[in-house]
Amino acid sequence: MSNTSDIKKPYPIIGLEVHVQLKTKTKAFCRCENKYGGNPNSRICPVCMGMPGMLPVFNRQVLHDSILAGHALNCKIARVTKFDRKNYMYPDLPKGYQISQYDKPICYEGYLTIENDDGTTKNIRITRAHMEEDAGKLIHLEDGTNNSYVDYNRCGAPLLETVSEPDITSPDEAVKYLKTLKEIFQYIGISDCNMEEGSLRCDANISMMIPQADGTEVNTPIAEIKNMNSFSNVKKALEYEMIRQVEEYEKTGEVNNGTNKTTRGYDDSKGVTVFQRSKEGESDYRYFPEPDLPHLEVSDEVIEQQRERLPELPAPKRKRFVSQYGITEYDALTLSASLALANYFEDVCKTTKYYKKASNVVLTDICAILNAENITIEEFSIPADHVADLVNQMGDGKISSWIGKDVFAKMMATGKTASTIVAEENLAQMDNDDEMENICRGVIEANPKSVEDYHKGKDNALKFLMGQVMKQTKGKANPVKATELLKGMLG
Repeated sequence: MSNTSDIKKPYPIIGLEVHVQLKTKTKAFCRCENKYGGNPNSRICPVCMGMPGMLPVFNRQVLHDSILAGHALNCKIARVTKFDRKNYMYPDLPKGYQISQYDKPICYEGYLTIENDDGTTKNIRITRAHMEEDAGKLIHLEDGTNNSYVDYNRCGAPLLETVSEPDITSPDEAVKYLKTLKEIFQYIGISDCNMEEGSLRCDANISMMIPQADGTEVNTPIAEIKNMNSFSNVKKALEYEMIRQVEEYEKTGEVNNGTNKTTRGYDDSKGVTVFQRSKEGESDYRYFPEPDLPHLEVSDEVIEQQRERLPELPAPKRKRFVSQYGITEYDALTLSASLALANYFEDVCKTTKYYKKASNVVLTDICAILNAENITIEEFSIPADHVADLVNQMGDGKISSWIGKDVFAKMMATGKTASTIVAEENLAQMDNDDEMENICRGVIEANPKSVEDYHKGKDNALKFLMGQVMKQTKGKANPVKATELLKGMLG
């Protein structure tokens, strides 16, 4: 008989359904502009509003972008695919149905690799990625009137829904999966994945496996948590739901019977999930083939054309950055988080050999400006070759890193190159050894307390003396040479 202390802890089984809005110029089945915002109900037409007699015409770019995503997610691409009607009534769905895909999705049987904090990797299987159209948006006023309005601008916007297998076993893994998926979609350029604007939305299906004393396990009823709009909310909602489902099982003993699935929403103000409705089954949606759209036959040529569009993806790019440029894995991870930032870094490296210094300038000086001014690297004012010039000035020993900070600030203010600023303001490092020795000797004589601390083994004493040397030379002293001189004189 097993001891109760030997029973394993409950653990979650999680699958994610992620909707990304594709950034095509027009909507999926009409010529309305596909763009976020605008005056409510200003980007609609009889087709996306489902007026009688109006026929959808499929946007070919939606197909191409979906195939590209399938390649990035290691999916098989269907040679024959079709659209279906998913029927349900909701105020923001004027047609009373959604054009989606049911039994013949464009992409299927793929996987996405996530990297754990310990450096190990895990493949999360992808069941399918299918094309569909978006619904509108309900706006609930909190002004005491309880009025609600509908903005149909988003109706018909093209979506790609990626459905994972239930291979995710923790909220942290769920967030890693989401971040990796978002990063890939941004790299291949099919979506901006802006969660605040709703162009990336996540539904999470979660149940708990409860180990029993006899060595078996039972599975709690599945809950689908809808439309979470931030990584932190996904994590918090799953963590809350894990506790709630275990507590519910302990009270009721109810287990998953295949039909008792529920839909819940996450209230981030209270940090809880809230029951919304019993989950519909597939039969409730009354799927049937979309009668106004023919089956699509996808040629090998089209599939290969989209494969050729596939850029270097984030994971292999990071590995290449480490091996090619000799930077740390952390720096490679940060630089490759944005394709535009990664490209900028590589543009800097085209005209310098000091790759680690280039990485430091991009990640510290430049990223500080981007964060402070809330701009992207595409909006940054200094060209990559000018940054490379600054890096070369420091790498060649013409200016110190101390002076480099000042030069960078003047580059931002004036638009001049580093070479020009260094020459105009006579900022080059001191190359007169006698002058350097005199300055170091003077600093030692003027700071007997720091000299005494140095001899007592206090590390900060040398840093203080170095600071005084840099101050007297206005940052023009070669820090390596100055440090060696100080150490020699201090004995």
